[in-house]
Amino acid sequence: QVQLQESGPGLVKPSQTLSLTCTVSGGSITANYDYWNWIRQPPGKGVEWMGAIAYNGGTYYSPSLKSRASISRDTSKNQFILQLISVIPEDTAVYYCARISGGLSSGNFGSWGQGTQVTVSS
Repeated sequence: QVQLQESGPGLVKPSQTLSLTCTVSGGSITANYDYWNWIRQPPGKGVEWMGAIAYNGGTYYSPSLKSRASISRDTSKNQFILQLISVIPEDTAVYYCARISGGLSSGNFGSWGQGTQVTVSS
């Protein structure tokens, strides 16, 4: 019954900051042992895990993005937020938020948002 929905700009200019919000309903982002993830898929490429924020507020990042990505949350709104700084055209992708239950290392993405297209272009 948990639902996730991404929101944010569809177009971002190079060098600017991308900010996306995932709104969760039907469950709490503070529920024990849940991990809330950002994942993206560039055109013609595979899915890339970007990072996650845990039920207790701890964060985890892909090594390739740790210098540019940050994840935060607003528990009062049951939302978590991705910020990606200094974007380049290669950041163009469909961005998804997703939930993992029972431990991040399980890699079991049980719930996904529908995805949102983000294009980086001048």
